[in-house]
Amino acid sequence: MLSAPVIKVEHLSKCYASRGQPDIIAVDDVSFSVSAGSCVALLGGNGAGKTTTIAMLLGLLLPSSGSIEMLGVDMLKHRFRVLPRINFSSPYIELPHRLTVRENLTVYGDLYSLAGLRERIAELARDLDFERLLDRPAGRLSAGQKTRIALAKALLNAPDILLLDEPTASLDPDSADQLRGYLERFRDSTGAAILMASHNMAEVERLCDDVLMMRSGAIVDRGAPAGLIARYGRQDLEQVFLDIARDRGRDGGAADPERSAAS
Repeated sequence: MLSAPVIKVEHLSKCYASRGQPDIIAVDDVSFSVSAGSCVALLGGNGAGKTTTIAMLLGLLLPSSGSIEMLGVDMLKHRFRVLPRINFSSPYIELPHRLTVRENLTVYGDLYSLAGLRERIAELARDLDFERLLDRPAGRLSAGQKTRIALAKALLNAPDILLLDEPTASLDPDSADQLRGYLERFRDSTGAAILMASHNMAEVERLCDDVLMMRSGAIVDRGAPAGLIARYGRQDLEQVFLDIARDRGRDGGAADPERSAAS
């Protein structure tokens, strides 16, 4: 029996009014769900609506219409009830540069009122291999180091829902592989749900049970990575991504609007 979804999005839309011009539709009637213990990818080219969708899930943007439930709570009315059980990581959000890594993580841990915070930081530093960086100012980190620290920040509270934006950006292949293994173990041991945006298709094939393909603000196809690869007759998910981003259907032809409604 499938577990009840811990993320449930129905008919979510975000429009921006433009004076004298047609409204800009960033997200267009998007619906999906994510179950506990699963990893779902939100994929699409630049401007497809991924970041806007995640921002609405986090409550950073208010939707123009639609509903969002996370852990059974209406996020548009009562999001503060469940925010302690949710976290988010993006390597593109800068930490305060003058604070050390340890100080940054302590500040964020205090926001979650975490007990045993010192031990939790030490554990994550060991598991994610940044012990030598703990007393380095965040402004002196490399891009790859920032990626690891951003993930550590998101894992401090061992969230039930983890939202990830490019979780292995700027990492070398060895570090990226180790981080993906850590995410797999975290999901398997905690039953956490993961929703991730990524441009690394091999990463998505490895980690994700389901894929939501977005174009122009809408979900235009979805399915398990292997199912999408088979349906499009391609060798890997990157080729499927290119077909969808370029509005090509199976065998490189025009996209089939009937298939976009399939779940």
